[in-house]
Amino acid sequence: MGTITVFDVVNFTKGKMMKKFAVLSLAFFASMSFAHNCPNEMKAIDAKITSAKLSDADSAKVKALRDEGEKSHKAGKHDESMKALGEAKKILGM
Repeated sequence: MGTITVFDVVNFTKGKMMKKFAVLSLAFFASMSFAHNCPNEMKAIDAKITSAKLSDADSAKVKALRDEGEKSHKAGKHDESMKALGEAKKILGM
């Protein structure tokens, strides 16, 4: 059996720490890209609403949800924004 040195322990710990750092970094950047997806969702809704065949009530609801999503996005409330935009997309059949 070989002996374990202090350097082996440090390298093992460093490897674990690097993996944790990589996972946390990936999660952070994924959440940031998701947060900045609101404008793309709004553009998709804007493009679809012009050709969608909706009742007046549904059309008004989609526009209200889209406006609510934009307002939430500008306020930095991206989860709320994506929720409102997701509801609008659901009505549009997207």
